[in-house]
Amino acid sequence: MANPIDTPAWRQWLAPALIVLAVYLGMQWWQGRQGDETGRQLAALARPGDIVMYSTDTCVYCHRAMDQLEAWGVPYTECDIDRDRECAQTYQAAGSPGTPLMNVRGQWQLGFNAQGVLNTLQNGPRP
Repeated sequence: MANPIDTPAWRQWLAPALIVLAVYLGMQWWQGRQGDETGRQLAALARPGDIVMYSTDTCVYCHRAMDQLEAWGVPYTECDIDRDRECAQTYQAAGSPGTPLMNVRGQWQLGFNAQGVLNTLQNGPRP
């Protein structure tokens, strides 16, 4: 058996690094499964007109949210505040500090939080 002092440094860190990697990958897998379930629930509950996303052309978070909603098959309406004067006025009246700004059945949410949108659809006012 090799003396621990003679063992290369990378070998001493190999087992802990593999454990950390396994835990990380497991967490990513679990979060993916949770996200897929949230997406299925959103797709089942959301009806056209329930979700309006106020966005801009340059908002990376807006595009990520739209990609995610589309991947899940969740109906939403985009309201681009750079292109549509009425959207810009509504956005300004809401006093939001940024985009995406979500209006879910009349309730405002800053940013895209799938679980928050789902909670509003489950518990919010019915159309």
